[in-house]
Amino acid sequence: MGALLVGIAAFLARTENWRTYAPLAGDPTTAGGSHEQGHGHKPSGVIRWLTTVDHKDIGILYGTYGVIAFLWGGVAVMIMRLELTTPTSTIIDPSLYNALLTSHGITMLFLFGTPIIAAFANYFVPLLIGADDMAFPRINAIAFWLLPPGALLIWAGFFTIPLPVEIGPAETSWTMYAPLSVEQGNPGVDLMMLGLHLTGVSATMGAINFIATIFTERGENVTWANLDIFSWTILTQSGLILFAFPLLGSALVMLLLDRNFGTTFFAVEGGGPILWQHLFWFFGHPEVYILVLPMMGLVSWILPKFAGRKLFGFKFVVYSTLAIGVLSFGVWAHHMFGSGMDPRIRASFMATSLAIAIPSAVKTFNWITTLWNGRVRLTAPMLFCIGFVSNFVLGGITGVFLAAIPVNLVLHETYYVVGHFHYIVMGMIAFAGFGAIYYWFPIVTGKMYQKTLAKWHFWLSMIGVNITFFSMLLMGYLGMPRRYATYDFNPALAPLASVELLHRVTTFGAVLIALGTLIWLWNIVQSWAEGPEITDPDPWNTKRDGLHGREFAWFEEQLAADGKLATTDGGEASDTSRASSELQSDGGETSDAEQPADD
Repeated sequence: MGALLVGIAAFLARTENWRTYAPLAGDPTTAGGSHEQGHGHKPSGVIRWLTTVDHKDIGILYGTYGVIAFLWGGVAVMIMRLELTTPTSTIIDPSLYNALLTSHGITMLFLFGTPIIAAFANYFVPLLIGADDMAFPRINAIAFWLLPPGALLIWAGFFTIPLPVEIGPAETSWTMYAPLSVEQGNPGVDLMMLGLHLTGVSATMGAINFIATIFTERGENVTWANLDIFSWTILTQSGLILFAFPLLGSALVMLLLDRNFGTTFFAVEGGGPILWQHLFWFFGHPEVYILVLPMMGLVSWILPKFAGRKLFGFKFVVYSTLAIGVLSFGVWAHHMFGSGMDPRIRASFMATSLAIAIPSAVKTFNWITTLWNGRVRLTAPMLFCIGFVSNFVLGGITGVFLAAIPVNLVLHETYYVVGHFHYIVMGMIAFAGFGAIYYWFPIVTGKMYQKTLAKWHFWLSMIGVNITFFSMLLMGYLGMPRRYATYDFNPALAPLASVELLHRVTTFGAVLIALGTLIWLWNIVQSWAEGPEITDPDPWNTKRDGLHGREFAWFEEQLAADGKLATTDGGEASDTSRASSELQSDGGETSDAEQPADD
């Protein structure tokens, strides 16, 4: 893989300038252009999407890819949930259950979580910082096009099930613990690891690009003091990726060598199975914050718009983001409290794991204080932001319990951990993603979605998430182990009837989430195709509160250039739509001096 990347770099170095399709800063031929600003000569049709280096197009590609992965992972987990409605195997056999479990975890973390964040960041970070494009547009495109083959390799084992070949889906779980992952002879495991390696290279290339873009491509009026909170979180996330993903890549190479060439990196007679756990979780826990921090940035950006107030304690939100980024590399061993490590080392990791809750609590306090005495408007983006904060409180507090060694030893490897983690992944990451999709839908599509369906989506998701994952917390207290395809145990050991009931309640909650997701998918696709066109550059009425963001100022320029801007009786653009993006205040909104007076 390294040789392939070096070859690609050498080829590109011998061809055109990497920035060929990126407009020069201040280029008069691109200023005030259409949606294709700086990329006006792009071909049409499929060729456009295969060859584009426009950050907005690549953002849409990332988003489409992430949605496909989200649906794949959702189908996998629904099959698993239906199987778990009864204690014995009824729909699928345990082998397929293990394969779906592995695919679900890897898909949601590597193929949905990271790419969907890259979708928002690619499209909007250059707009928010006043850049023409990403620093390295072609590297940006390469980073995306590494993902589809990565997904095909990860899912390859499922495609070969009906074929007469000895390649099946991996059954290692998403953590790939040795010696299980070493001893499984299935070549599908090797394909999955190669696919993971590609996704890691993609994420690393993207992180380098975001760091270079935020440092070097900011507009003249965008300083570190008024850089928006979303760009701050993307910058922090990119730093985490640079330290975490290369380590995962190295560990995967060692695991592949153990599997195929007889090395002993993770064998008992060599480095030992615990070495894999240390390497994996040194990546794995920062990966949680790689996924969560940008979503916290989205909520910090969107929530004030519908509270009618600027984000409370902006600087402290930035400082807490940086603190979480640093502390995230010192908590990995709380996943290994039961592995037999020195109690003194365990105590130090417990202290760090408890400490990282402090900057997280700072953010929660700032969000709640922003809402306090605000002019709250319960739009779909705002509902998902409030749901995010609510789920974060539940997911965060259950994480504090797990950080305590005595509690962890009792609840480790039970459904309590699954409930806690999914409150974070589904209740936070997905919720913030849905909120951002609704908030920025007018910019990306030029249309407006069906607002009633969006609220149905929220309430089904909110109720479904809490039914599903709170039931898992209760199952954990009853001692139900995670990752089990069947649970037909002796009722004298644990209350089997209660566990079975809770599994069925969990499945009911999952059905509600699935129904809400289908409503969202229909709403987005139908509205993109047939929704009412946007002519108001301020569809969320944020100018009234002085919270008009740079991205909507850019959107206004595009509407004006395309002749779609709402006009007054005199045929000229109204005064309220002339907000300039030149002067900026703290956090990336246009300054108060530019705002129209309240009606």
